[in-house]
Amino acid sequence: MPVVFAFSTAGDAADGLLFGWEIATMQKWALIYLGVSSLAFLVVWIVGALRR
Repeated sequence: MPVVFAFSTAGDAADGLLFGWEIATMQKWALIYLGVSSLAFLVVWIVGALRR
């Protein structure tokens, strides 16, 4: 039986996550990371604009 490295649904991918993590938890933390990094980018950009 050949091994296929493709998923047909999100449920297929959820079964293969490391450490028994859930896909909803991964999505939540990814959104938190993107939000925090966006705020950090804006702070750096604003501070740079004010220092000019």
